[in-house]
Amino acid sequence: MSTLMRLEQVYSSSDHIIFDNNSKFVFFSDCHRGDSSIADSFSNNSDIFLYALNYYYSNGFTYFELGDGDELWENSRFSDLIKAHLEVYLIMQKFYMDNRLYMIWGNHDIFKSCKVYVRNTLFRYFDSKMQMYRPLFENIKIHEGLILEHSSNLYKIFVVHGHQGEILNDILWPFSCFIVRHFGRLIKIFRYRNLFSQINQTRNMEKMQNIERNMKQWAKRNNIMMIAGHTHKPAFPKPGQIPYFNDGCCVINGYITCIEIQNGEISLVKWFKNTNNLSITKEILSGPEKLSSYFDSISLTQSML
Repeated sequence: MSTLMRLEQVYSSSDHIIFDNNSKFVFFSDCHRGDSSIADSFSNNSDIFLYALNYYYSNGFTYFELGDGDELWENSRFSDLIKAHLEVYLIMQKFYMDNRLYMIWGNHDIFKSCKVYVRNTLFRYFDSKMQMYRPLFENIKIHEGLILEHSSNLYKIFVVHGHQGEILNDILWPFSCFIVRHFGRLIKIFRYRNLFSQINQTRNMEKMQNIERNMKQWAKRNNIMMIAGHTHKPAFPKPGQIPYFNDGCCVINGYITCIEIQNGEISLVKWFKNTNNLSITKEILSGPEKLSSYFDSISLTQSML
């Protein structure tokens, strides 16, 4: 099944969330939280992410995690991730208890598409200090996609991870998971040492451009704004361009990126550690732009399809 068909399938089955210009949303993806080993790409940025998450919780934002939040291809035991990054999960739990957390599964945490897996791993965790189980995200529902619908009914935003339709990441994901789980650490070491790394980077760039092209095609065909992850490459179009946004990732050493929506405006944001005083700083990379400016040319009839 093609990417366009899979995205259409996800869109047609997604839950709707009503919002207005007073809503405050933040979108992160591709944290790839691991076990704090040398293979855990998230560990180097965990303090930056934790700082940002505390900021968004204190300032009344709703947190959307757009897939690959947890690295479940490399790690077979979710409990290892909890032990490694418990403080992060407990902040996320605070969002959840306030009805301000939505989680979408991606290819690297596709196990969350299984309700039994979610019940057995995310509903509660084992507190090793107290030697007892404690609630975490009791009765949480993990989504493949969501539709944010403005209360004025003038426009919608489709949020999704973005791996849909890919052979290795969607259709044959069990094979890819097997390779990564058993050879993932060696693959990472090989990438760092490979004499032909420049060739690999070029190939990866071409692959990411193809993924972006497919998502832009879907957004253009349907006249619907899309916010995705998966590529690890931020995207922020200007009004009048195809409304495909990407929040980037949290695994590039030294900084993380996300997308904010507040006051009816959208921005691309970077959080990083200041090398001068080691303080954590927020920087707006693009925007803010009014959401409505992306939909001036979209008719009410089209937006309600």
